[in-house]
Amino acid sequence: QVHLVESGGGLVQPGGSLRLSCTASGSFSNINRMGWYRQAPEKQRELVAAITSMGATAYGDSVKGRFTVSRDSGKDAVYLQMNGLKPEDTAVYYCTVEELVWEPTRWQPTAWGQGTQVTVSP
Repeated sequence: QVHLVESGGGLVQPGGSLRLSCTASGSFSNINRMGWYRQAPEKQRELVAAITSMGATAYGDSVKGRFTVSRDSGKDAVYLQMNGLKPEDTAVYYCTVEELVWEPTRWQPTAWGQGTQVTVSP
């Protein structure tokens, strides 16, 4: 069983920056993807950014060029550097570990963190 602990959320003004951190404990596949989803009130959870165990990254369209995902595989940790924050980035951010499944091929979340609130407001 995988346990994820997130930190780094908070209140920031538009244009500001935050860095989220997430550390995983427990056993999971060597072929994996760690990353971040977010959910704003009355909206569906959406992918923010993720990075595979081989270093390939994926970003949601709305954060490209502003957010950067990275990981420390030795620590089973993933980070999200958020720059140029906008009010529409306000949401609960969830860390996840995903494993590759087949038919159809996709990354499937196997664990979620408890979520950390990010609020962007003047």
